[in-house]
Amino acid sequence: MQNSKILKVENLSISFVSKSKKTEVIHNISFDIASNEILGVVGESGSGKSVSSLAIMGLLPKKISEITNGSIEFEGKDLLHTSEKEFQNIRGNEIAMIFQEPMSSLNPSMKCGKQVSELLQKHTTLSKAEIKNEVISLFERVKLPDPKRAYNAYPHEISGGQKQRVMVAMAISCKPKLLIADEPTTALDVTVQKEILELLKTLKQETKMSILFISHDLALVSELADRVAVMYKGDIVEQGNVEQIFKSPNHQYTKALFNSRPSMETRLKQLPTVIDFINDTVDNTVVTTSERKKNHELLYAQPPLLEVIDLEKVYLSKQGFFKPKTEFKAVNKVSFNVYKGETLGLVGESGCGKSTLGNAILQLNKATAGIIKYKGEDITNLGSSKLRALRKDIQIIFQDPFASLNPRLTVGKAITEPMKVHGIGENSTNRREKVIEILNHVGLTEEDYNKYPHEFSGGQRQRIGIARTIALEPKLIICDESVSALDISVQAQVLNLLNSLKENFGFTYIFISHDLAVVKYMADQLLVMNNGKIEELGEADFIYSNPGKVYTKKLIDAIPKGL
Repeated sequence: MQNSKILKVENLSISFVSKSKKTEVIHNISFDIASNEILGVVGESGSGKSVSSLAIMGLLPKKISEITNGSIEFEGKDLLHTSEKEFQNIRGNEIAMIFQEPMSSLNPSMKCGKQVSELLQKHTTLSKAEIKNEVISLFERVKLPDPKRAYNAYPHEISGGQKQRVMVAMAISCKPKLLIADEPTTALDVTVQKEILELLKTLKQETKMSILFISHDLALVSELADRVAVMYKGDIVEQGNVEQIFKSPNHQYTKALFNSRPSMETRLKQLPTVIDFINDTVDNTVVTTSERKKNHELLYAQPPLLEVIDLEKVYLSKQGFFKPKTEFKAVNKVSFNVYKGETLGLVGESGCGKSTLGNAILQLNKATAGIIKYKGEDITNLGSSKLRALRKDIQIIFQDPFASLNPRLTVGKAITEPMKVHGIGENSTNRREKVIEILNHVGLTEEDYNKYPHEFSGGQRQRIGIARTIALEPKLIICDESVSALDISVQAQVLNLLNSLKENFGFTYIFISHDLAVVKYMADQLLVMNNGKIEELGEADFIYSNPGKVYTKKLIDAIPKGL
């Protein structure tokens, strides 16, 4: 039996206001959280999850937003009619928040310990020495590997998972009654994600605090929450206990959220999207084991497109003025082949050397030792003119499509400029025609040619990044975490697109990701990296069912499976 309700949100409506119009983004939503309960709020970008949580924190931007209806009560107190001064005592003290991106939430110019200390100075009467001891004790509780080092470290000196632990320590420092966690594990490795979930569960048991956990991943939420509310386009379309929502969802959107994620058991030819579920157009055609085997026999009968032999990348770091430089091997004697038409999946935790290896193949960061052969030719130390020609053949799709697009260039210009450099297309009219054809291929339109990057959603921007890549008619494409920032349904669309482009254009992919479910779906072969070395290499399905190494098993076990 749950305790009394700590938070009650009733008939809440929120609008965004501009000079010309008022747009309602949250429509009469109601939910509550009991003491010592975890409520998971699930939905994709734009569903209203974060806007609702900012309303609870009193952090909605005042000039452009307006709460038009409803009430928010915290422990019987009406938060919508609370003065800013009163709210400052509640915020961070009784209601705390962990944000999605710890790097932008932490002050880069302040040591981590100081940032947590400031909160305790504001909300407690502890002395300086007591505060320092309390912060180190908090860092121990959130299982930071070296609490004293973390206390004196700047955010850039610790890993992503450790930064998120500092954020958790900051959030629980004043022993809040309600913790709002907004997508706190989205950018993290699957193993670190599991650790953060375990940490939140433990803290809830120890402190009896309630947690509002926001995510777009239903399987993830099912492993943590007691109850779930599903949001879609500003409405709560379904809510109930985890088992009921997970095992017998009523709403098509809830079914779509769960099924758009690649299954670990079967490989569908086409991943279903939210629209497929809503329109009842799901294609359940499966890629059979015999089809896959036949395809692999053809793939591996040909000579390799790319050969990586004993590749090393060494970085030198200086400890101090009079101390010798120390070597760090980011990539350590790595060897593998990639074949035309293959997707090689490359997985491992942050810092394992995945992206460094990708950059060495692209010649963006020259290898220290070893050989890279492309179509049988050694490309390890090419001159600038040959390197330019190679750039056309080996391309990359980045993780963050917005950061990799120039905001001042229209989509058409962003795609045609590299084509011009590499001599693709007879003239500007011909290039424009080619680009419009490519935009149609990736699910965009001719009208998009003259638009700017800011006019598109995250998923559309990723399509633009893909269009720019394929316009150069490459042979080998490195996808570096290219779907990790996308919602599950958009991710399904992009994965389907990559697979259809591979079939139509004969592309070869090196698919780098920390999301093992996605890599399993995409990959023919799987390469597992750990501390710069290859831990395991082989047929993807075989490794997933029979991991040969403890490290691989740990990665697979950390994938959220749901109930």
